[in-house]
Amino acid sequence: MTDPYTAADAAIEAELKLLDPEVRRSPRRVGALLHPEFVEVGASGRVWDRDAITALLVGEHASGDPTGTVSRMKAVQLAPDTVHLTYDTDHNGRRAHRSSLWRRTGGDWLLYFHQGTPYDSDAVTGG
Repeated sequence: MTDPYTAADAAIEAELKLLDPEVRRSPRRVGALLHPEFVEVGASGRVWDRDAITALLVGEHASGDPTGTVSRMKAVQLAPDTVHLTYDTDHNGRRAHRSSLWRRTGGDWLLYFHQGTPYDSDAVTGG
């Protein structure tokens, strides 16, 4: 019998944890989800490393700033230990297409790379 819980499921579960305001308030919990070599290219164009994004997330959620809504999440397993997620976020009208690469490292799924690209909802086409 095969396990119905897939690598894609594990990456989605980990991404949703990282989007959870309770997790984002905790440097320990955020750090447990980020690969040591983590890099993010934010919607602003700024490049963040693991320490900088941890401080940002903890700071924004300590102030009570909510994460917004998530839609159209899709997962594709690229290799046995690598999953690519794409989804959209809407944070008080600030919308972004998001892309995450999750890598299984030592048995844990860790976010290796993330990018957010702003978009205007009127310019979105299907697909």
